[in-house]
Amino acid sequence: MKLEIQSISKQYGRKAPFSLQNVDLTFTPGIVGLLGPNGAGKSTLMNIIATLLKPTNGRILWNDQDIQKQPNALRRVLGYLPQDFGVYPNLNAIEFLNYMAALKGLSNAAAKKRIDELLHLLNLETAAHRPIGGYSGGMRQRVGIAQALRNDPQLLIVDEPTVGLDPGERIRFRNLLADLASERIIILSTHIVSDVEATASSIALINQGRLLRHAEPSALIGSVEGRVWDWVIDQDALPAIKEAHLVSQSVRRADGLHVRVVQDHAQASDARPAVPTLEDAYLSLAQ
Repeated sequence: MKLEIQSISKQYGRKAPFSLQNVDLTFTPGIVGLLGPNGAGKSTLMNIIATLLKPTNGRILWNDQDIQKQPNALRRVLGYLPQDFGVYPNLNAIEFLNYMAALKGLSNAAAKKRIDELLHLLNLETAAHRPIGGYSGGMRQRVGIAQALRNDPQLLIVDEPTVGLDPGERIRFRNLLADLASERIIILSTHIVSDVEATASSIALINQGRLLRHAEPSALIGSVEGRVWDWVIDQDALPAIKEAHLVSQSVRRADGLHVRVVQDHAQASDARPAVPTLEDAYLSLAQ
């Protein structure tokens, strides 16, 4: 299976700035991290892929079929968890998933079998008869994934899925996506670097509607190899250093304030080379 995005642009109104500009991407099975700040154009691209929006220019091919001309070819195999996924708090998980299955046109027998499978897969069996309104954020997200998986999709889109989750729930959610990725394409849209660093097979960096780079995490990190420095400074010097340099992190330790600076050369004789991270690469490319 293959998803190809060819020169996609989106403009809301003839005089408005472009939300997306000439984005080209190709996705194959695995997790693709779509990484960028809020307002970068990620959700617009997700909605175009999900056939909820039409692009201004360009086209998207699903297994060589143009989804604007044949949208059902993709819709039949699509699962989508939007950022603002809503639930009915008074329904339990079984009732909610039955309702969503009915909207999809599944028969009662097929729906029951699939819901049983999903409750087991997502570890929701013990909570299945409790009202969703009493679920934790992580459990509600698992219900959201369950509704997105109800048709066993080949393409799964999840948009900012870990916003509002505590660190433990975020880790469990990322592990769940990794388990699901072997036989489908998963597009994980987020502005949180750690959400894609451990799980994505490739990462597409987007900022201000433009694709900055699409590569494996190791290649992105390699782009700042030898350009990351650890520098111990006085607290009072931090504002001026942030003005003059790209600072990816500042941490107070026993020997002073450590700043990570991404720059071609050391800023001072006491600056030491540091092991680069994906966040360093992201900030360098997005500046």
